[in-house]
Order: sequence, then structure tokens, then C-alpha cells
Amino acid sequence: MKSIVCEEPHRLRMKEIPFPTKKVGEALIRIKRIGVCGTDLHAYKGNQPYFTYPRILGHELSGLIIEIDQNDAGLEVGDSVSVIPYLHCGSCIACRNGKTNCCTSLSVIGVHQDGGMCEVLSVPVQNLVKADGITLDQAAIMEPLAIGAHAVRRSAVRGGETVLVIGAGPIGLGVMAFAKQQGARVIAIDVNEERLQFCKAWAQVDATIRAGEQSVSILEEQTSGDLPTVVFDATGNVHSMEAAFQYVAHGGKLIYVGLVENKIRFFDPDFHKKELTLLGSRNATSEDFAYVLKNLQTGVIKSRDYITHHCSFNEVLNQFSHWLLPESKVIKAMIEL
Repeated sequence: MKSIVCEEPHRLRMKEIPFPTKKVGEALIRIKRIGVCGTDLHAYKGNQPYFTYPRILGHELSGLIIEIDQNDAGLEVGDSVSVIPYLHCGSCIACRNGKTNCCTSLSVIGVHQDGGMCEVLSVPVQNLVKADGITLDQAAIMEPLAIGAHAVRRSAVRGGETVLVIGAGPIGLGVMAFAKQQGARVIAIDVNEERLQFCKAWAQVDATIRAGEQSVSILEEQTSGDLPTVVFDATGNVHSMEAAFQYVAHGGKLIYVGLVENKIRFFDPDFHKKELTLLGSRNATSEDFAYVLKNLQTGVIKSRDYITHHCSFNEVLNQFSHWLLPESKVIKAMIEL
């Protein structure tokens, strides 16, 4: 069967691979949609943490079950499903505490092991979500949206709080939308004015700020000098992540949603005088996927504008590098099989 392999940075190749063998407790999924994520783009550029080459990319996945044994989840052949790509052990301290998203031996499909840029994939049944009442496109974007939902849940943001989200990519947009769901006043910061306009239209943010030297003073004006009590950085950029400390109110929280392969430095006296809480947010859990599914089913989260580009599986090699260019104006690209 066909697959797309990232053999080394800046090199994708269409390759024939063996049809997968279904193991006990797994199901064979005919892949129908593959969302292209920042992780895929970083891997292509050669700067993705926890990544080795060669690797079949693809972890934002939906498809149809073509083979499955009897199971407690009630899933059957023909069901449309979304894939939770985080494979966990179930027995480590994180898993025992319900934090399967940061399992000590976590293996992410498309990152630590070969992913879904192929025709058929074998996936543990426990990592499948029945996509009732939503489209295959929507099922494929459950994963990036779940990351945003998890970050908001981890922050314990309350209604009426002022929230700042730095970075208006797909993950940041999800954070904005779910923070709004919690009744927060949401401000978005990004370097791209068109992305900021998209934040207003899609995520219904309350205000936007173009990133620059005056960002802090503008933010102070918009918060009557208080600054936001919750700040999310979804950039994966070391300079942005270090600068994010200055945006947080005294007694506030800073949540890193984006990941960077670098050291993060901050000035400890400023950190201590504000008594800041610094949190990492990694991946998502099945609870987050269920929450996203509900929001997609009810139409609270609008998927149509979120997915800006489509292409067929056979067009990926020609399109992939184009999606890296700012002029492509990609929010979310979707591959169709």
C-alpha cells in the first residue's frame, strides 16, 4: 500500500509498504483524512523534538474501520472514527493518575512511530473515538482541538478572567475558542494581522494585538493596568516563550502549549515577585476528545473555516513545501484519501 515517508529534513517520498497486521486489541482503519500539523511541518524542516528519520508522518487522523474484533467500546466495521494518536502504557505513575497524555513511555503515532500518511493503519481500539454526527474532516481535527481543550482545562480558567493567547495557529485558535467557552475575556497576540482578523471571525476573541515592542503597554491599556491572569503561549518559539512572562498578571498563570527544542530562561526575581504559576500542557486525554466531539456535534466549534486547504494524497509531495510559506495563508491543510 502507499505511504508518504519523511526520509530526512526537506525530503518526502511516496513509498510502498506492507499492509499492516492487526494485533490483538487493535483495529484496521482505512485512513480517509489526514490533517497537517505544525509537528509535521517542523519534522519536515528538521527541528521537531522527539523525532527520528525516516518516519511516516500523520497524527491528525480519521477513517473507517475495516477490521475489528468484538470490543467493549461497541465499535464495528464501517464506523467512522477519529484516532487518539497518543499510545500509553496504562501502568506508569502518570497513567495510574489519569495523565495518559504524559505517560512515561508515551509513543505518538506519526512522531515516535510511523503515522497515518498511508492507506491503512492498525490502531488500538482504546485509541478510537466513534465520530457520530460529524464529518470525516471534523473527525480529523479533533486532535488539534483537543490539545487546546486540554490546555484550557489544565489552566482552570474561570468565567470573567482575562486570558491572553500568544500564537494564532491551529492550536492557539483552539485555546481561544475553548477559553471563550469558559466565559473568559480573550485577547490574541500574533505577528500576522490576517491571522488576528481570523481570530476575531472564527474564535470570537474580544481583542487582538499585533506582536511588537509596544505589546506590553497595549496589553496594559486593554486590562486597565492589571495584565491577564492566564496566559497561554502556543507559538513553539523560544523568544516568544521567554517573553511571555512579562504578560502575566501578579498571581497569574503561564501555560506553555507549544513545544520548543531549547532551554527556556526567565528572570527569577520577576517570577517570584508575581508568584507566578508555570504549567506545561502536553497532548490531550480521552476526556478532552469527548469534550471536543460534543462541541463539534452541537456546532459550537465551526470547522469549515478552520480547514483552509485541501489536497489529495497523490498531491502531497507537490503541496507540502508550499504550505510552509506565509503567502499560502494556511490555517489547517487537510489531505483526502
